Amino acid sequence: MKKIKIEEKIAGKLMLEGAGVKLRRYIGVDKTHQYEPLLLLDFFDSDKAEEFMAGFPEHPHRGFETITYVIDGQIAHRDNQGHQGLIGAGDVQWMTAGRGILHSEMPQSTKGLTGLQLWLNLPASAKGVPPRYQEYAAAELPIEQLHSGGFIKVIAGETDQGTRSPINGIATEAIFLDLNLVEQEPIQQSIPLSHQSILLVLTGQVTIEGLQAGAGELAILSKGNFLTIKGDQRHNRCLLIAAKKLKEPIAWLGPFVMNTREEVLQAVDDYQHNRF
Repeated sequence: MKKIKIEEKIAGKLMLEGAGVKLRRYIGVDKTHQYEPLLLLDFFDSDKAEEFMAGFPEHPHRGFETITYVIDGQIAHRDNQGHQGLIGAGDVQWMTAGRGILHSEMPQSTKGLTGLQLWLNLPASAKGVPPRYQEYAAAELPIEQLHSGGFIKVIAGETDQGTRSPINGIATEAIFLDLNLVEQEPIQQSIPLSHQSILLVLTGQVTIEGLQAGAGELAILSKGNFLTIKGDQRHNRCLLIAAKKLKEPIAWLGPFVMNTREEVLQAVDDYQHNRF
């Protein structure tokens, strides 16, 4: 069994996206695809309305999945196929864009917004599937209690103790755990060797095989069979994300992620001629 370690730490880059949302981008700044199938990871956290209320007006997607996890605040979403709803604190929306969709995501409260959006690539065989949503409120996502008072919220995948998310049919066999650890509480989680894994620390500090990662840092994790994480402070919260590497060609232009340049150009043409 091979232990998983921290390979590097990323501080992220402050950016404006959408109609002017201030966020920190950890993955996807240079589009090198080195962490595929994790294409993009944005974290937004502000209590200043002018930094987030402009939101993300209608825009297209094709060829990948967007995962929106709201920690605090509320986002209204709407698409061109008649689907709409609210993503509130603790809720998750797992959207498979597939062959194409137009949607918008607009904050609903000026008090603050905290959360993330992750882009996960789809294999070539799934890039043409009909769009679909898997949406779960905070109360619908399972919680695994830890012995010393911490807990794990299972957003996708399954813990080593068998607590499983209701989200299903993920092409990259993703794992997404919201870890809330108390001081000196170690936990273990198995991750397949086939997966790319990362850990985003939200509060406190954690130790993985002797190396620390603190609040605001993204730890890129090495390949291995199992991960041991220990909380260093009184309260430690981090997000563990892992997904199976596809090892396929990537052609990426804005909101379109395909396998070839020709497919990307076709996506642009389809969007411009209202075929989504």
